[in-house]
Amino acid sequence: MRKLLIGCLLLIVACTSRTTVAPVPVGGGANGPTSALNAFLAAIRAKDLQALGAVWGDKNGPIRDTKRISREEVEQRELLLMCYFNHESFKVLSDAPAAGGERVMVVSLTKGTLTRTTNFYLVSGEDRWFVRSADIEPVRDLCSRKK
Repeated sequence: MRKLLIGCLLLIVACTSRTTVAPVPVGGGANGPTSALNAFLAAIRAKDLQALGAVWGDKNGPIRDTKRISREEVEQRELLLMCYFNHESFKVLSDAPAAGGERVMVVSLTKGTLTRTTNFYLVSGEDRWFVRSADIEPVRDLCSRKK
């Protein structure tokens, strides 16, 4: 019985010592502009308000931490972003430097048989990257289009 108990304890220790969880950055954002765009669009597809609020921001950090607008307004804007940038797949067509150290990425979004191309503007703040804005006009019909 004692050997069985010791064996079980060793098995538990071995299993738990191999499990590692990557830390979630406290300040939000991503390590680079491509990672920020990928996280932003993944949050859009997953309809994850928390994840979206962590990578949508400016040089001062994520939008979720701003004091300029209420939490309710942030969530309303996130829901609009989720509608306009709703997609099944995406492809980065170009990535170029922009004014003020920002990056502009031209991205093709596909939903069903419809493909639209728009610009995403990314900014670095305290070594973290955020999607600052994107051009909504070219993708407006993705919001109303049914699959």
